[in-house]
Amino acid sequence: MENQLNPVTWFEIPAIDLDRAKSFYEKIFDIEMTISEMGPLKMAWFPGVEGAAGSTGTLIEAKSYTPSHEGTMVYFSVKDIDSVLQKVEKYGGKILHPKNSIGEYGYVGHFEDCEGNRVALHSES
Repeated sequence: MENQLNPVTWFEIPAIDLDRAKSFYEKIFDIEMTISEMGPLKMAWFPGVEGAAGSTGTLIEAKSYTPSHEGTMVYFSVKDIDSVLQKVEKYGGKILHPKNSIGEYGYVGHFEDCEGNRVALHSES
């Protein structure tokens, strides 16, 4: 039988100021990100665990990437939406929608990051 995979394997979140965006995400998620450059692309990599469920990606600064409220929205899995949203405001983002139940599927919350991107959080409880 063919291996089945979830359809999303990578994401990129646009940044105007990669250092500012990196600092914002490191602080709200309590993580460390690594910066690398690939030609004209400057990226800060979210940590990933090989073989783990879900996907990982980068913040990306390049002429062809523009932060936006429109289009695709990335959902980050967290243990405590409220504690992350408190950090969002503290470090320069805005809460768009506080923690809200989605029934048997858990909870979500939406925010605008320091670059102007619309981003979401998901938790089981």
